Amino acid sequence: MPDALKDYYNRDTLQAIATDIQKAYSPFKTDEFVSSVIDETWESLELKDRIYKIASTLGEFLPADYPEALGVINKVIEGYGTWLEGMGMFFLIFVELFGQDEEHWDLSMSAFERYTSHASAELAVRPFIIKHQERMMEQMYAWSKHESADVRRLSSEGCRPQLPWAPSLPSFKKNPTPLLPILEQLKCDPSEYVRKSVANNLNDISKTHPELVAKIAQEWYGNNKDTDWIVKHGCRTLLKQGNPEVLAIFGYHDAAALKVEDFALGATSLSIGEELSFSFTLLAQRATKVRLEYGIDYVKSNGKRNRKIFQLSELSLKQNERKPYVRKHSFADLSTRKHYPGTHSIALIVNGVERGTLDFGLEA
Repeated sequence: MPDALKDYYNRDTLQAIATDIQKAYSPFKTDEFVSSVIDETWESLELKDRIYKIASTLGEFLPADYPEALGVINKVIEGYGTWLEGMGMFFLIFVELFGQDEEHWDLSMSAFERYTSHASAELAVRPFIIKHQERMMEQMYAWSKHESADVRRLSSEGCRPQLPWAPSLPSFKKNPTPLLPILEQLKCDPSEYVRKSVANNLNDISKTHPELVAKIAQEWYGNNKDTDWIVKHGCRTLLKQGNPEVLAIFGYHDAAALKVEDFALGATSLSIGEELSFSFTLLAQRATKVRLEYGIDYVKSNGKRNRKIFQLSELSLKQNERKPYVRKHSFADLSTRKHYPGTHSIALIVNGVERGTLDFGLEA
């Protein structure tokens, strides 16, 4: 497997795809298809754009009649090659691009339902939700009762208000109420794959409607261990924000019982690529549950600072119990984070309350 997922779609894999399509549809021009996809723009395209490029080019080489084209795709999927599993999202995007006409609605819904087990359709269904919200949400709710975990997961993942690398759903960011029947239906789902999607949907909602998610968490928590996991994972943003109502649901409400002692850094300056060590002791003045985090105030490229929260532990302490900590934090550059020189800070956060901040310098 290539290092970058986008590089999976290369001339060899596209040739394999084209060969399988030609087996199902003999007029398919394999070489011309591959050459049309891998044109002068190909190297500059990221994963999502490559998937859309493949799907739109399929529209030029498959039959112009949409039902006939789906018939070809059905045959390919029934006897798919090893390239398809998890990588056939372009077939779902084909449905998005060419199957939105009213006359094709039932065919497209059926295609989503059948294809999503090979590559999730959460990206492809979103234009249908945007254009036909009420009708599509009725379909999504029906899918939430489907026998297939892949289809049930689609019913939640496809309507997430802020799904990464997909268009947001402004209507649900403004009013997430239409999502709630689906989440309610899936809150005890036997599939972890589905439950994780429900939690991610709740977390999306929490970014615009924290009070609603806090209310749902209060109603759901404590009745089912699988649902409890959904609630905890779905409240992760609110927990990091120190939302007192949500902290209390999980028992992390007594910050006053906890005292931080001897908070210190291993060094007051370090270079990009090195690790910062820090230590402290936590003292419980009475028995309590503890959620322990630390925040790094990173210097950004513009000189301003932005805090990122990291979880240290969750535990229970007895009265007068002391818990020492020694930890390290890496300042090596990553694909997801680049570091810049300047004065940074580290803050300890105990049950949502900041309990000490220390500055340190980061050098190039």
